[in-house]
Amino acid sequence: MQSKEPLVKMQTPENQPDQPLFSHDGPSDAAAESDRPTPWAPALSDPVSVVIDQGGIALLSVRGNGNLNIIDTSLMRQISTKVNWLASLAEVKVLLFRGHGERALIGGADIHEMQKLSPQTASIFISHLRDLCDAFYHFPAPVIARLSGYCLGGGLEVAMACDLRIASRDAKLGMPEVKVGIPSVIHASLLPRLIGQSRSSWMLLSGELIDADTALNWGLVHEVYPPEQLEAMIWSRARSLASMGPAVLRQQKRMMRSWQEQPLRTAIEESIGEFAKAYASGEPQHYMNQFLNRKRNR
Repeated sequence: MQSKEPLVKMQTPENQPDQPLFSHDGPSDAAAESDRPTPWAPALSDPVSVVIDQGGIALLSVRGNGNLNIIDTSLMRQISTKVNWLASLAEVKVLLFRGHGERALIGGADIHEMQKLSPQTASIFISHLRDLCDAFYHFPAPVIARLSGYCLGGGLEVAMACDLRIASRDAKLGMPEVKVGIPSVIHASLLPRLIGQSRSSWMLLSGELIDADTALNWGLVHEVYPPEQLEAMIWSRARSLASMGPAVLRQQKRMMRSWQEQPLRTAIEESIGEFAKAYASGEPQHYMNQFLNRKRNR
């Protein structure tokens, strides 16, 4: 089944953005829909923009501090609130996550705030970043992170909590925390699972950055495109996911998260019941009939 053309489209010469069907700023926003900025040019007073198109693709855009979209505690909480709110909406089939501009997804956590932390306040600070990463990690629908420019430290942890990472060829990724005297923690623990112990040791102990092609080769990102193609290819991937059954995508993601914590035999045995549950949604019948009809009509 083909998904509908998004009403917020890629900003390419041949395809300029239209007006979104839904433009949300979260459950507490009282402004008129027509007054809300698009995520391509959010107002300075609106650091987290959300747009949902008619095909069920939600686009969350973050404007952090400075050109590198640095995030502090306040912004972490704002993003978490928006992501958790989107998670409650059944119409969301795919979530796209991007930073404002092309310089960075998230260039890291605010070092000015971290410099003032004490042992007592440090645990509170890092708990907010953990909650932000968890919001993406446990989001019920697939999440695509758009990596353009820098994605460092806490920003890379957020990206690793997403399901798919699609990068521009100019992207730079790294975990440089050791260079300023702190360890990489919380969702940095995903790194060995994604790229292996040896490469994780190099990134975490050296604090050096890697480029997009290296990240692709190591399995840290899934796809890399030239900067001028990134927007179109990300939307193409999002529309492809949105065209699939939303129930099965949510089920598959939930199972994958469970597999991270389960012994292999437990995961295998529990998946038998999950396979049976899929037929209660009606999606197997619908999509299998479509497949067979297309095959007959060839």
